[in-house]
Amino acid sequence: MLYEGARFPLGVVSAGLVVLSMLPDREVEDYLSTVDLTAEWGPAHRAEDVRARVARTREDGYSTNPGLVVEGSWGMAAAVFTPGGEPAWALTLTGVESRFREERRGELGALLLKEAHALTNVLRQPS
Repeated sequence: MLYEGARFPLGVVSAGLVVLSMLPDREVEDYLSTVDLTAEWGPAHRAEDVRARVARTREDGYSTNPGLVVEGSWGMAAAVFTPGGEPAWALTLTGVESRFREERRGELGALLLKEAHALTNVLRQPS
């Protein structure tokens, strides 16, 4: 169930997938070897499926969750990095499937990346 403040493990929703995807391979593998996401989130969250989504996210630079948690509810996310370069947060878009048509996803992903990059740069500024 989705609600404000809901928390999900890495690799389940778009925010956790993009953060996981920006970690080094070793950390991704260590994580996937210690969790069973299928028990609570179903067969779409088998380690090999998460690995495939990690690869796609790395290729695109942003993640897409095509209704894997709630049917018809899509999400996209871009990572926001600490001043040290670690992925720590995500800027996300969520909505109904019809708002994430294939022809719009590239544009939405580019906007997410632009704004996540800007936010990362703000966080790098001395306070």
